[in-house]
Amino acid sequence: MGSPDPQYRRQLNGMGGGVSSLSKICVVGPPSSPDRVSEVDVDYAFVQVGIDDGLLDLSGNCGNLSSMIGVFALDEGLCRPRISDDGDGLATVRSYNTNTSKIIDTTFPLSTSDEEPATVLDTPQVEMAGVPGNASRILLQFVNPAGARTGKLLPTGNAIPASLVDATNTTVFISSQDLAHILGLDGHTLTTTHYTSPDVEATLECIRQTGAKRMGLDPSAKAQPKIAVLSERAPCAEDADIVVHAFSMGVLHKAVPMTVGLCLGVASRVKGTLAHAIVSRARSRRKDGDGSMIRIRHPGGVVEVGADFAEDGTVLNAQVVRTGRRLMKGVVWW
Repeated sequence: MGSPDPQYRRQLNGMGGGVSSLSKICVVGPPSSPDRVSEVDVDYAFVQVGIDDGLLDLSGNCGNLSSMIGVFALDEGLCRPRISDDGDGLATVRSYNTNTSKIIDTTFPLSTSDEEPATVLDTPQVEMAGVPGNASRILLQFVNPAGARTGKLLPTGNAIPASLVDATNTTVFISSQDLAHILGLDGHTLTTTHYTSPDVEATLECIRQTGAKRMGLDPSAKAQPKIAVLSERAPCAEDADIVVHAFSMGVLHKAVPMTVGLCLGVASRVKGTLAHAIVSRARSRRKDGDGSMIRIRHPGGVVEVGADFAEDGTVLNAQVVRTGRRLMKGVVWW
């Protein structure tokens, strides 16, 4: 990947891209446990590669890369797809993430005209914020996502002003108002300039590490938990329910890590969390605010996420729609 690269942070001596979202690896293979052979189609491990230090962090998972595990596994002949019985042309691959010990389903279009089923990823169905053009709809569902690291949806036992939530990945949520108060900027609207300043990054890292300790996690692990700042949408912005500025490996993310987005979707349905309070106020002001999907505005656009709960409050799944395609296949020299 080109790490460690403490001087330039560009990873030019490898396959990395110099930012956390481009310094990741997924290792995919058949189910590694005989007990899972009948339940899942493939296993995979996610690795976050440090840019400065080259450390390999296996403490969490990646939502965007998870959306392509099923497609990759099918293309590589690692499994057979679970084809829908209703003839809708969709197939599902069920994977097991070894980092979080959670099951994830990806559902995507499939061509069965040939002898071997093949993925169809170029149908103009949906558009992703920040990605040019339309592509096939890939539905990503995290099954029973709560407690991926800590065993509890709310690791501290309750929802506090800094909401600590463990669903798909552990995340520390704080409000932009509280952050502005900490920074002595009461009454100010925080901008990208604020979020990318070294002082704010250091403050958020301190809060993140404190949250990690409260969740029983290693505060020195940079990949987990994540931290995200939540804000109310502008009164005239009807395209979103909540605004998020998320940080990955200590740096403002240009969009939102998808596991953070999914965690936010779950948190928005849990009374007492910051996310629930903000989303509830936004939905009370718009006519179509009763749907199960919430609209999250991030620096790169808007994404919709959803979560299903059982009557007893158990999180059944967290879901998001993505697109994707394979860009290349080759040999990496090291």
